[in-house]
Amino acid sequence: MAFPFQDGGDAGVQAMILFLKKAKNKPNSATASGISAMVTDENLRAMGYGRGVAQAAREKMEARGADLGIFTCDSYLMRFYEGAGWKHLPGTVLIGGTPEEPFPSDQFDKVTLARFFSAKAKDVEADFVGARIELYPGEIDKLW
Repeated sequence: MAFPFQDGGDAGVQAMILFLKKAKNKPNSATASGISAMVTDENLRAMGYGRGVAQAAREKMEARGADLGIFTCDSYLMRFYEGAGWKHLPGTVLIGGTPEEPFPSDQFDKVTLARFFSAKAKDVEADFVGARIELYPGEIDKLW
């Protein structure tokens, strides 16, 4: 999903890709959505566009019925996402790839951020801190 913005006569595009995944056959399973990629044109950074896209992503996830939104980002971007309403989950690792070829986020300088939307998700929010969360989205978008 792409979010185009225009400022005066200059056009800049911020792109965001959102995924939705339902956990199957697990007790207390939840529907999670995540950000796979987010890019802001270098010439339009620090103008609020990226923050707007990150906030819109959060709102879109909730509107689509996700119990929670969760993703990783480079550690230096943590404050940016927190400013857009996301919460840092210290020590939490997302495990992507496949069960046969896991791809954990802690092999990089990544942090995990989330937002808990539903009452069901809010009840178990503390369980996500420091957890290793198996997403297994496949080989193409390994973490989302």
